[in-house]
Amino acid sequence: MKPVILDVDTGLDDACALLLAARHPELDLKAVTCVGGNVGLDDVVVNTLTVLEAAGRTDVPVARGAALPLLQPVRAAPHVHGVDGLGNLDWPRSSRTPGPGHAVELLRDVLRDAAATGELVTLIPLAPMTNIALLLRTYPDAAAGLREIVFMGGAAGIGNATASAEFNIWTDPEAAAIVLAAAAELGVPVTMYGLDVFYDVVITLDQARSLGDSPSAELARRLIEKRSELYQSDGASIGDGGAVCAVIDPAGLTTQPFPLRVELSGTWSRGRTIVDTRDWSSDLTNDPHGPSPAVVQVATAVDGKRYADLWLSAVK
Repeated sequence: MKPVILDVDTGLDDACALLLAARHPELDLKAVTCVGGNVGLDDVVVNTLTVLEAAGRTDVPVARGAALPLLQPVRAAPHVHGVDGLGNLDWPRSSRTPGPGHAVELLRDVLRDAAATGELVTLIPLAPMTNIALLLRTYPDAAAGLREIVFMGGAAGIGNATASAEFNIWTDPEAAAIVLAAAAELGVPVTMYGLDVFYDVVITLDQARSLGDSPSAELARRLIEKRSELYQSDGASIGDGGAVCAVIDPAGLTTQPFPLRVELSGTWSRGRTIVDTRDWSSDLTNDPHGPSPAVVQVATAVDGKRYADLWLSAVK
């Protein structure tokens, strides 16, 4: 089993990812940490606990993290996830409460334990990376417990929050830049599962409606139905769930290593992930910036059917 931690701002696609991580037999879900993003932090926490309860995983520790980005107001997306973040499904809410500590403390403790035992953890941020930036700058020793970071965010070519920027990076670009810099300094491998592949793992309505009637299957069906309604289609992407698929089955994802930076200014480009696809073996010494020290495995293609089948088999 692969030990993993998810960092989430639970909206509809985070819920797809949580169901998969909680249910798949090859993953050992060590903890889930919450951050403000798709909705406010209070709703994120309730949504996270609700999804874990539907998945039968009330044993998984959950902690509240940062309510706001490092330097700017939170920018919720009720037009995508509903006012409550779960598509206003009227799903029964969990009565559980999160653990007493801060998300950064839970991350620190789990990763220090992993470093001590040698059972390294894959960290899967599916949200603005505020918690992760705070962790790596406050407790850099915790990085010794990381096998890798696989984050959903960014893109090589397109945006969704703006024409340039993907939502998770755009919401807290300073945090994303800090995580990339810290990972490069601390020697933590990073994979970017961005918008270039985000939409390519699709569950049809027929597939969703054949999942069964267990709580996890019923919630999975309703998540796909709500996302299909949003996009006015007969199916929907599992979104963030694809990043979890990539951890379970890396062979389904095609990646290439590229230097990566985050644009922190610019009227039209703040939050853009700048993927440097140039051939740095040639003479580019006139570029005053040089190559980024953060070289990331950037997802360029995904086997959508393979990952869709993986998700379906886990949640039904």
